[in-house]
Amino acid sequence: MAEKPKVYYFAGRGKMETVRWILAAAGVEFEEEFIETREQYEKLLKEGALLFQQLPMVYIDGMKMVQRKAIMRYVASKHNMYGKNLKERALIDMYVEGTSDLLDIILIHPFLTPDDKRKHIEIIEQKATNRYFPVYEKVLRDHGQPFLVGNQFSWADVQLMEAILMVEEKCPAILFAFPQIKAFKERISKIPTIKAFLQPGSKQKPLPDDKFVKTVQTVLQMYYTMSLN
Repeated sequence: MAEKPKVYYFAGRGKMETVRWILAAAGVEFEEEFIETREQYEKLLKEGALLFQQLPMVYIDGMKMVQRKAIMRYVASKHNMYGKNLKERALIDMYVEGTSDLLDIILIHPFLTPDDKRKHIEIIEQKATNRYFPVYEKVLRDHGQPFLVGNQFSWADVQLMEAILMVEEKCPAILFAFPQIKAFKERISKIPTIKAFLQPGSKQKPLPDDKFVKTVQTVLQMYYTMSLN
């Protein structure tokens, strides 16, 4: 029996959550080791486990993989979620890169000051409404298929589903203006692996709290507060 992949990260979302999504979507059971102290992080560094001295890291198929998109691309390729040909893979990459840009905007939110957090929600809503969601609304309408690319579930669908839910947490009414995306969300949420990941008790992580932020800052020795300016 093959060894389960093991993910190394903090006990929260951050840059690992999108990796958890793709593993779960592919039906891959995985274990987690939560990094809670500076000593754990330094041990991984000394062992040479972190190629660029960065988390997240996933031990999978005998490899210590870093860089989240490389990890996700590997999982997607292995589990038939990366298109049927070169053109489809190019489209998937393009959509994933765009969605990742939106996710990265949301990623910094827990690390902002209270005043900046209020401003940041407006930025998230503006970016999603004016730049990112209109693209996917048009893609879904023009493509006329249940999925973004071709006629099968792909890595691009997983990323968009994650982004939709994360934006909705900050802007609950945002999908009123995007009926195609709303219908997409309803379809994707019924896929068995996605449905399971959205249930209580799964490895999906909740909204980051103060404890998560403090742990990240302590482990990575972040001696500054992030600002929108």
